Amino acid sequence: MDEDAFNLSIRKFLKHFGVTAQREIENHVRKAIEDGKLRGDEAVPVRATLVIDGLLRDFHIDSTITLSASAAQTS
Repeated sequence: MDEDAFNLSIRKFLKHFGVTAQREIENHVRKAIEDGKLRGDEAVPVRATLVIDGLLRDFHIDSTITLSASAAQTS
């Protein structure tokens, strides 16, 4: 295995995921605030799941996204 190529490929995937996921989170949170589903001052639980076909069934990372400074202090 070429470690450099492997590492570069992983980094490229993670960068693409990070940019795309951030955009999706921002759009959905803004829409939820507009629709009255969120107030905009709370903390929202979030889960990312990684699946690698045939190698990793599902790996979860759970966290919280805070929508305001006051939510960050209470979470």
